[in-house]
Amino acid sequence: MKLKTLYGLPSKVVFCKKSLVSNQRPVSAVEFLHTKKTKKRTLNIDKNHISDSWKYSRFKKRINFKKREKQLLKLLEKHRGKHGEFDCIVPSSGGKDSCYAAHLLKFKYGMNPLTVTWPPNLYTSYGLENFKNLLKTGNFSNISANRDEKVMRLLTKLAVINLMHPFQPFMLGQKIFPIRISIKRKIPLIFYGENEAEHGNPISDNTTSLREKYYFTHNNLDKLFIGGKSLKELEEKYKLTINDLKDYIPPNENELSNVPLEVHYLGYYINWIPQETFYYSVENCGFRPRPFRTQGTYSKYNSIDDKMDDLHFYTLFTKFGIGRTTYDVSQEIRNEHLNVEEGKKLIKKYDGEFPSRYFKEILDYLKLKPEFFFKHLEKFRSPHLWIYHKKKWLLRHTVNQDGFND
Repeated sequence: MKLKTLYGLPSKVVFCKKSLVSNQRPVSAVEFLHTKKTKKRTLNIDKNHISDSWKYSRFKKRINFKKREKQLLKLLEKHRGKHGEFDCIVPSSGGKDSCYAAHLLKFKYGMNPLTVTWPPNLYTSYGLENFKNLLKTGNFSNISANRDEKVMRLLTKLAVINLMHPFQPFMLGQKIFPIRISIKRKIPLIFYGENEAEHGNPISDNTTSLREKYYFTHNNLDKLFIGGKSLKELEEKYKLTINDLKDYIPPNENELSNVPLEVHYLGYYINWIPQETFYYSVENCGFRPRPFRTQGTYSKYNSIDDKMDDLHFYTLFTKFGIGRTTYDVSQEIRNEHLNVEEGKKLIKKYDGEFPSRYFKEILDYLKLKPEFFFKHLEKFRSPHLWIYHKKKWLLRHTVNQDGFND
């Protein structure tokens, strides 16, 4: 009997034999088009059980980064301010990657970056300290969004209820707010760090430093959704205005016409290795890891600024059968900091661990009861991935081949 699949996921679960990630992993998506009916694009794994992300990591070894750095210098010279004005924007909330990007652009390449921040839903004390340390150690100027927290809270709650995607409104604001500042301040050059497409998109998506415009622009408000709801429904049912939602709505083509916007990934030009960005940020930006590991994985320094982050990865585990440990292990194997056997042991030990540390605070923030959350969560489990057996949910297939159907 063929089991039902949700989200358009591949019906057969296949794991990459090199980096341990599965073909259920979603690749980059346009968040403001995300609805309950959205079919996910997922990581391609070929007949030999080799993923596109692994292939790209091998391709990356052949890249001439000295040549690409020359391209970067040419780009920077084109935009470099002549009189001390801001000449680029670095979106930053104090994480290691944005610390690395901002510091490198200022102190190695002589740029004058403006850091722009869409604050986390619920800052951790460690994240907030790292953010302050970045601004202090690098003497960076910063613009932080002065958003309506009631709107952010409502949209996040809707995203949980409709999509089981607690990070969606934050992701929208994080990507769109810097664009809005770029237009307002007429600073056309924006730098993000690592291109997330490295982790699963086709290799063809990694052949340019530019972020495609369809990720941050639109031509039709009627096709936009936030928290799984159309703008019309948000206006009519939830009494939100377009002004309330402006920081979550991408600019249209007319708004972009006045600024020759370029959104680049710095990781295209330099060999971006997350572990190295961590060490650099500790040494140069006052970045500090947490004294305890993050629930759901073994790391102490990845994505530690938002309390919502842990729950986000747990919902990914529920929906796609792979959790934060798998994400971290796969990346570290590709960068040759772990081997396959070490990775399998870590996945066995930590993947899918429930994030209890901030759970009560998050539900209080969302004004949701635990009973509702857990019951609602079950609706997002795809039957081809999960089976309820002896009063608990079990994965049908795991990378360690100890799933219910393995």
